[in-house]
Amino acid sequence: MSASLRTADTLIAAPKARVFRTDIQALRAVAIGLVVLNHLWPVRLPGGYVGVDVFFVISGFLITGHLVGEMRRTGGVRLGAFYARRIRRLLPAALLVLAVSLVLMVVLLPYPRWERGAWEVAASAGYVENWFLASMSVNYSALNDAASVVQHYWSLSVEEQFYIVWPLLLLAALAVARRTGGPTTRRGVRARTTTALVAVVAVVGVLSFAASVIYTIVAPPQAYFATFTRGWEFAVGGAIALFGSRVPLGRTAADIVSLLGFALIVFAALVYDHTTAFPGYTALVPVLGTAAVILAGEGFASLWHAKVTALRPVQWLGGVSYSLYLWHWPLIVVAPFVIGGEATTLSKLMVLAIALVLAALTKRFVEDAGQSWGYWRGSSRRAFGLMITGMIVITALVAGVLATYSARVAADGPPDDLVASTCEGPSALAPGADCADPFGAADYSVMTKKNEYFYTPGECGEFLSLLTYGDLKTTHECDFSRGAEDPTRVWLIGDSHAQQWQGAVFDIAEKNGWIVDTSYYGGCPVADVEFIGFRSAWGAADVERCREWSRDLAETVTEDDPDLVITAMASRLQLVDDGTDRPQIDQMSHGLLDYWKRWNDAGIKVLALADPPFNAEVRSPDCVLHNADEPQSCARPRTEAHPADPMVVAGASAGSESISVLDLTDRFCDATSCYAVVGGIPVYYDADHLNLEYARLLGPDIEAAAEALLTQSR
Repeated sequence: MSASLRTADTLIAAPKARVFRTDIQALRAVAIGLVVLNHLWPVRLPGGYVGVDVFFVISGFLITGHLVGEMRRTGGVRLGAFYARRIRRLLPAALLVLAVSLVLMVVLLPYPRWERGAWEVAASAGYVENWFLASMSVNYSALNDAASVVQHYWSLSVEEQFYIVWPLLLLAALAVARRTGGPTTRRGVRARTTTALVAVVAVVGVLSFAASVIYTIVAPPQAYFATFTRGWEFAVGGAIALFGSRVPLGRTAADIVSLLGFALIVFAALVYDHTTAFPGYTALVPVLGTAAVILAGEGFASLWHAKVTALRPVQWLGGVSYSLYLWHWPLIVVAPFVIGGEATTLSKLMVLAIALVLAALTKRFVEDAGQSWGYWRGSSRRAFGLMITGMIVITALVAGVLATYSARVAADGPPDDLVASTCEGPSALAPGADCADPFGAADYSVMTKKNEYFYTPGECGEFLSLLTYGDLKTTHECDFSRGAEDPTRVWLIGDSHAQQWQGAVFDIAEKNGWIVDTSYYGGCPVADVEFIGFRSAWGAADVERCREWSRDLAETVTEDDPDLVITAMASRLQLVDDGTDRPQIDQMSHGLLDYWKRWNDAGIKVLALADPPFNAEVRSPDCVLHNADEPQSCARPRTEAHPADPMVVAGASAGSESISVLDLTDRFCDATSCYAVVGGIPVYYDADHLNLEYARLLGPDIEAAAEALLTQSR
């Protein structure tokens, strides 16, 4: 596989011949240090993720310089040879860590995590992990999924996509230059070629930056992972490769520029956090910082910072940065399952030490050895053949894991009937209960299919066409009436915190012959409020779609005129801003009440379910998994785990007997603490939602509250 475009003359004054640059190696060291420390101690270094952007700029600089240098020497680019070099350099270590990560996942992680993890391994092997994560981030409930062992491969996917596309764009520029009329002298050819290459870099840079800024506003979760929002970072590196040596910097100016560059990178790492709109325009800080360091080093072999950056430990860390990036994340993910609890400072230091050792070994025996291996060193065809073979092996391993997973879940499903015995589950905290140890050891700790809060029975059928917005389908009709002439009609509505109650509501519906319509939109409130985001600000498009769904749902419910509306949502985490500077709880409670009263005025009864205590906000979501025998260690103070709920506040001021708020806090908490295991049953399924079994065991309480409303005269 090769392609080149040749002319008789030198095409472009390419970058000067590259020598080993200690400043770039130091940038690699800084980048990997920021990323690893951010993953280990995210609170202390909240913006360390900008290290990835440093790598992107470096890649753009080095690859562009290499490609343009080859164009200068040969008049073109041998694509086959170029891609083969990338394969030899990157693939052996990447496939090794993928295979080991898959094994670690199966051996150490609970099997419900195998499916998502296996698919991500496959996506990573195909270098499309970034797009897999972008697609998953569309569903905000997906944010509750535990991170996979290969989630970090998203940035490697972006890099590999750049390696595929960038040479093709530069070759296209050469083709245009050759076909453009003008002087055929060396100078004329060089000028046209330079113009074409500059045009490619400029167009990619400008369009990608514009897309990054816009998409970060419109769809921030997807923007973070998308290739086209990151292309401009590579283009910045490419621009330096083309013109950096022509920028007249004196020694003193170069020193200042380089130090300023490092300062910008560190500033972003310290100041940015998960709430920062990124990449967008905020990515300019680490990107321009990296560009400044590289630019300053174009004219000088050694600058002030070399007293530190040229030190052997710094250079060594830069040398193993790729392998360290590969190894550190899967070790972080599996560490809690090895030590049997949340990672401590000591365990994090051990993870770091192990990652460094593995990185050093991989660098020597895989990275370096892979590039010099005689079998494929001189053959692009063999390099591609082994790449395909490696991907097939990974795919086969993934298929084996998925088959094993399917066999494990085949028998897992919620039981048809669920009746709690005395002191089991929430009954252990029922009024009058006299249980010896209501907060003792968990009967089980692994959440399987039978615990999925979103389990939907066959009575619900396919999604309805109403309340559909593009690819977002929100609504089901679940008919448990068995053909009854005038069944009770109920709407269950809200976000995923309403969905977590559907198991209990469906049990009630089955018992009483109800027809239940459900409509859910993850993170979105059913309230007349100026919604801006869930936990953090959403993109403009997602905000508008949420508001539209909420308005449409309120109108649809009114027109449908059901007997009862049951509503629930994570109203404490939904952000609203009407411009009045009123407290969030006031804005939300008033907005909730507006809808409730609208339905009540139409003769519809309203039952609001107060939100359960927090889980992930106050403890590790895996706390019970690691402390099944002593789950009391997962308890948190009631004031911390259960702050004021807008649903309860709204209910207190409803002023109508046909509007009721059911607050079940006392089935999760005693007077002082809230628990993760009650009556031997784990309370939570994941970071945010109830265990289906626990929710169903609260069904009798919900049924009693619903019947009290339904028996009122209409």
